[in-house]
Amino acid sequence: MKELAFSELWYWFLLMAVVCYFVGCINFAAIYSWAHKRDVHKIGSGNPGTMNMSREFGLKVGFCNFVIDFCKGGVPALVSYFIFRGYYFAGTNVIVSDFTRYFCGLFVVLGHIWPVTMKFRGGKGIASTLGLLCFGLSCENPWYIFATLGALLIVLGYIISTEWGSMGSLLGVTGLSVWQGIFFFLRYSTNIAQGWVIGIYFLLLGLNFLTWFAHRKNLLRLLAGEEHRTSVKKLSKGKRGTQNM
Repeated sequence: MKELAFSELWYWFLLMAVVCYFVGCINFAAIYSWAHKRDVHKIGSGNPGTMNMSREFGLKVGFCNFVIDFCKGGVPALVSYFIFRGYYFAGTNVIVSDFTRYFCGLFVVLGHIWPVTMKFRGGKGIASTLGLLCFGLSCENPWYIFATLGALLIVLGYIISTEWGSMGSLLGVTGLSVWQGIFFFLRYSTNIAQGWVIGIYFLLLGLNFLTWFAHRKNLLRLLAGEEHRTSVKKLSKGKRGTQNM
């Protein structure tokens, strides 16, 4: 492990932020809809996300949309992990990659929700955030991929059984964030008040804030009892769902 001072690293953070933001701006839903001479913002719920694509173009297209957005959030985190895993911040025991993977992911999600390429009208960031959180754990321990896949299956099971797509997705994001918060607490328990460790928790908190904020209209409808349900069973049979997600 090599020591790395932030003064030697700051331009990397700037570069990562810009690159990851524009990676987030790449939107499969918008590209696919455009290729089929349709505007994703004018079909269904108008949201360029997995559920809307599933309803309008079929479950296979929706699944492809989810996988691409999932990897969009996870791959930058994985790349930063392999670049910085051999370094720790000067004067601390904090591994640089523990911070950078979530830093990169945060800017991907920002680009996905507010893409400059789409006049800041993007998706809601669930798939990209789930990808980041799954890759974030699995990158240093491949066996965690099975646990994270299990968590995703639980989320899917919740959505299928309750038909609350938005709530199931948000609970999945929050649950994985708490898991990773515990992971870093155990790793840095003797130095939990160190600035970079606190920064990691702020990044996890920021990711949750962004996804919950992006779903604020869904949550208000849910509290008012006006939120429409999403039937995965109907979508699998080629029928339209009804959720605004």
